[in-house]
Amino acid sequence: MDEAAAVPDGPRSAAGRSRDGAGGRIEDALTDPLVEAVRDLDGYGGLVYLRSRDRRSLVLAMITGVPRSLLRSWWRVPVGGALPMAEAYRRDETLWLPDEHATMVRFPHFTAGLPYSFGSAYQPVRTGGEAVGVLVVLRSAARSPMDGEAVDLALRPAERAMEERLDRLVAGRPGTEPATHHIEYDDEPISVRLPTAAAHPVRVGLIDWDLDSDRCAADDDALALLGLDRSSYGGTIADVEARVSPDDLHELRESRHDALADGRVRSRHFRVLDESRGEEKTGYRPVELWGHLVQGGAGSARILVGALVDAGGGLTAAEAAERLPDGLFSLDQDGRLTYANRRCEELLGNGREDLFGRYPWEVVTWLRDPAYEDRYRAAMLSQEQVSFLVRRPDGNWLSFVLFPDVHGLTGRVFPTGPPTGAEPEPGAGSAAAPGPAVVAPPPGPVAAARAGALYHVVQMASVLTEAVTVQDVCRAVSEQLLPAFGARELALYTVHEGRMYLLWESGYPEGFLTPFEGVTLDTQLPGVHALTTRLPLFFESPEDLSLAYPGITLDRMQAWSFLPLIASGRSVGSCILGWDAPHRFTPDERSALTALSGLAAQAMERARLYDSESAVARGLQEGLLPHRLPTVEGLRTTGRYLPGTQGMAIGGDWYDVITTGRGVALVIGDVEGHSVGAAAVMGQLRSAVHAFAASERPPQEVITHTNRLLSELESDVFATCCYIELDPATGRALAVRAGHPPPLLRHPDGRAETLDLAGGVMLGVQPDSVYPVTALTLSPGSVLALYTDGLVERPGDDIETGIDAVRHRLSETPADSVEYLADRLVGVARRARERPDDVALLLTAYR
Repeated sequence: MDEAAAVPDGPRSAAGRSRDGAGGRIEDALTDPLVEAVRDLDGYGGLVYLRSRDRRSLVLAMITGVPRSLLRSWWRVPVGGALPMAEAYRRDETLWLPDEHATMVRFPHFTAGLPYSFGSAYQPVRTGGEAVGVLVVLRSAARSPMDGEAVDLALRPAERAMEERLDRLVAGRPGTEPATHHIEYDDEPISVRLPTAAAHPVRVGLIDWDLDSDRCAADDDALALLGLDRSSYGGTIADVEARVSPDDLHELRESRHDALADGRVRSRHFRVLDESRGEEKTGYRPVELWGHLVQGGAGSARILVGALVDAGGGLTAAEAAERLPDGLFSLDQDGRLTYANRRCEELLGNGREDLFGRYPWEVVTWLRDPAYEDRYRAAMLSQEQVSFLVRRPDGNWLSFVLFPDVHGLTGRVFPTGPPTGAEPEPGAGSAAAPGPAVVAPPPGPVAAARAGALYHVVQMASVLTEAVTVQDVCRAVSEQLLPAFGARELALYTVHEGRMYLLWESGYPEGFLTPFEGVTLDTQLPGVHALTTRLPLFFESPEDLSLAYPGITLDRMQAWSFLPLIASGRSVGSCILGWDAPHRFTPDERSALTALSGLAAQAMERARLYDSESAVARGLQEGLLPHRLPTVEGLRTTGRYLPGTQGMAIGGDWYDVITTGRGVALVIGDVEGHSVGAAAVMGQLRSAVHAFAASERPPQEVITHTNRLLSELESDVFATCCYIELDPATGRALAVRAGHPPPLLRHPDGRAETLDLAGGVMLGVQPDSVYPVTALTLSPGSVLALYTDGLVERPGDDIETGIDAVRHRLSETPADSVEYLADRLVGVARRARERPDDVALLLTAYR
């Protein structure tokens, strides 16, 4: 596809805008494949989502064929959300929803926010074999149906092209991390225009007309418009007049009078001979003359510098539209008015100068019902004709018909009778009355109607069910509320011992909220009053807020909402939202914000309880693990423990170093499950192993007795364990393994291997199980690594792959410091956002 066919037109900030870490532009990789996908699927719009830096969200990176404003609520969506783009990303597979019915069945939350008729296809965007985003193509549901296989086939070329371009984009990035790590996005979406069919070009030619000598110099375009050849052109105005229709000669000659009297010529119309189709089809082409007079000093020539404009295309069409008995208007893709004929002005009661470049429902007060803007959204998102009726303030009715395409919308408006069953307005005139409507003066700024208030409530509830900690809840509330309602600032406060404390803020100037930290509940502040009265407060301008709270410190915001956070009848805090422009809060918006604050309060209270219980559980776990490992001559030992990030973040992993009469016992174990019960069983097993080892029983008996003990506990859980008794004086060791991952041994030369130890079943499975013993000998300078499966298991990979990865890190990392080596081995797990399992590691360096 031609590079100029689709040009990004979205706003950009300073350096780095729309760039990935490798220094290339994201749009270089996405633009052509996105347009190609829309074309191949016979769609009308497309989107590309890329994962955010924290991997928690999918961020809209590029959009075409659809106004950005219509999808504002979906600029950032949670990866775990019940949304089609999130599911396609999580499953790494194509998803096809042919119409709104299929979408409703699979994703009712999404349909609540976009209740329009359209089909949509979702294709994972990959690089390096890993999904890094989602390509979305929107398609009219009225077009010929397609099955999933055909959709997948149609999207495949764009998918491959996008992957190849993204691979090239990050190929030059220095470092050893996989290329997929560089594909991320956290900015505003970039808009790309779909290719448009070429319209009839408007030809313009330039002339210099010496009004004193009637000499006329013309460029090639002007001569072409006049049907003259330069070789036969005499260079006088008489040559031009010979080409002008006799009926219009006066118009051309009056141009001289205009120039001398006013110093300029404005839109003088005349027709010239058009012989382009042959002599037998000779006709006339309309042109316009525009220009201004250039006059020097005394005795200098007076020159009309002018432009001849071909009026046979758009200008003539506009004149024709002005003669129509119906109102005709055009909106750009974003819904702003770009054209209205005179009849449209009369019917709407507003001049074109007031309407141009603005949303009609912002200017015409009686069109401010959000339902009318919703009809525009329905037309643009379904790409189908939409019609509706509106009653003017004088009681007469108008019919609106909207004709959309991917570049905007053309509308027709005309008088009509009332709908069936409508009661006539007292004093209403004829439905076809041509006069302008009587329109009341516009009130103050009105909030832009936003699609899907119901969606925001449902989506917030869905997202908050997955938020576990208080920080998770605060992040979810911020990510949902700010884009959903167009706010720019958010602050979440909690109450503790009669004072207000900040939990989370976004968008505020640095240090602005510091004076409000720890204020008492009798302080004269709107956030405090919302909490104590349990009533939401809305201020639509700085004047309103200053009038209610004289002397209050203001920042750059222009409107605010102060929402109480009420959970189970108890006030738990306040939520403050700020808008950077005056904002009219509609009743629906007030209701939605109040409902959302209630959901946030319930989630915050639940998360606070979870955080308290988790702190207790974590304290229990830390109390059961060894606080200090014993010092043994000839050995250096260190341990690491990382809790899982799911559930109570507490599990049954443990490690220990126990001195015995024959040397030292190195132990690591893992009790299945993540609960306080699992930690309790772990504590019992650790105590049992410690006691059996200290009694100088041989390794086999230690594990055998521990297995029998766990079976007798009837705890319905199993455990794994690896027990190695080492003689520091000789390096000789005896090892027993009960269902546990094999240890790793780093030799003095840096080579690392997986120790193939004979093993028995997990502890607690069979009370009379026998566990074989394996003899080892460690060389001075060796490092022995015992670990639990949380270190080596990754979703989608087998455990052997994870063990090999840790073995490579063990081999490649210098062993001068066991502390540094331990940090390196758990580094990947520590950085992971999600750890399904605990991680335990015990390193022993034999000197």
